[in-house]
Amino acid sequence: MPETASTTRAPAALLPSLAPLLHEWLPRQRWFAGKGRTVNGFALDAATELLPLDGPGPGLLHLLIRVEQPGQPAGTPADCYQLLLGVRTTVPPRLAPTMIGRVRQGPLAGRAVYEGLRDPRLAGLLYERLRTPGTLGPLRFARTAPLPPALAPRMLDAEQSNSSLVFGDSYILKIFRRVSAGANPDLELPLALAGAGCARVPAPVAWFETGSAAGSSTLGVLQPYLRDSRDGWRLALDSLADGREFTDEAHALGRATAEVHTALAAALPTEPLHRAQTERLAEAMATRLDAAVQAVPGLLPYVKGLREVFAEYGRHAPAHGHGTARLAQRVHGDLHLGQTLRSADGTWSVIDFEGEPAKPLAERRSPQPPVRDIAGMLRSFDYAARTHRPWNDGWAARCRAAYCAGYAEASGADPRADPALLRAYETDKAVYEVVYEARHRPDWLPVPMAAIHRLAAGP
Repeated sequence: MPETASTTRAPAALLPSLAPLLHEWLPRQRWFAGKGRTVNGFALDAATELLPLDGPGPGLLHLLIRVEQPGQPAGTPADCYQLLLGVRTTVPPRLAPTMIGRVRQGPLAGRAVYEGLRDPRLAGLLYERLRTPGTLGPLRFARTAPLPPALAPRMLDAEQSNSSLVFGDSYILKIFRRVSAGANPDLELPLALAGAGCARVPAPVAWFETGSAAGSSTLGVLQPYLRDSRDGWRLALDSLADGREFTDEAHALGRATAEVHTALAAALPTEPLHRAQTERLAEAMATRLDAAVQAVPGLLPYVKGLREVFAEYGRHAPAHGHGTARLAQRVHGDLHLGQTLRSADGTWSVIDFEGEPAKPLAERRSPQPPVRDIAGMLRSFDYAARTHRPWNDGWAARCRAAYCAGYAEASGADPRADPALLRAYETDKAVYEVVYEARHRPDWLPVPMAAIHRLAAGP
């Protein structure tokens, strides 16, 4: 593919000319993390022409911009977002819904700007770049295997914190909208698992990133698209609607989770969690509880019982050099039924290793007890059960038991054998859920509050 200009012809004037459009468009995007806060301004990190912008178009402009908003912690950079903007003289009717606006001044004056990923021609160009490893300005493209040419793209419309393109029902490209310095776990961990021979996770076949002497930042990852699979959340809801048990599926999913954890522990460093580290983790859980009570006063009657859960976790940690220490390792970080896929032959796969996008990247990449993932899945069974009317607590309890049994069979370690650890992480997750639901989905608040009621009552 011929090389194009790596930056725009007037980068200093580019962002001021786009700013009025971005002020209106960015806060409306599902993946924009700064909702509810004023946008004070923008700063340009990089501008790259993936397809030249001169002529009637279309051109494709890749931007990394920082969004300045109040409330940014002192000493931390503003959030950086990845934008892929289509530029045309005239936008055809089929692309009218993707329109961002028409630029009034600067190097793109008079041109129409729109969401480039919605344009099949521009999305196809991005795939062609991934097929051809190399560097374009600050962008680097890499792959692990040859890719077939000319696969038709389509953008997935599911609500998520990133954007995903499917190419010919063969590959899926996840484009990270909020970009952090460092390797994204959604590339780092699947690469490590592929190297360890773990087949539970689709292996990355290509990716692109931006970098400097200080390090690189992952921008997008291409993986096989498991088109004949269904996600675990939908399967669980179908089971409930049909009055069927889900224990066989939960048991197999427990085995899959254990295989992923075992492979991660073999491929990447682990570390012991002795008393001092465990006590710090328990204190952090208690601190998060205090903040949650301020946000959701309905938690107040349960504070004593919840604090005791965290204190019990801290008390059961062995002193350094005594007993068997709990281990911390790299984990999924945001595991639930929606992050799993089951193929037609019953094989489970685990996807989306990015972790909780709202958390700092350094925290998402830090070693954690594997029980954090297990607790997330146990809470997911509870959520599924409580979407059914009447609430089916017995269904959830049987799924939870089957999942833990499957995990124990594959790993040799039953998560229920350390009840203080499991209970603490499930409680911490439920506290997080209470705050999230109170802010975003008040109708769902009874789901985590029922868990809070159960967990605060003690074993």
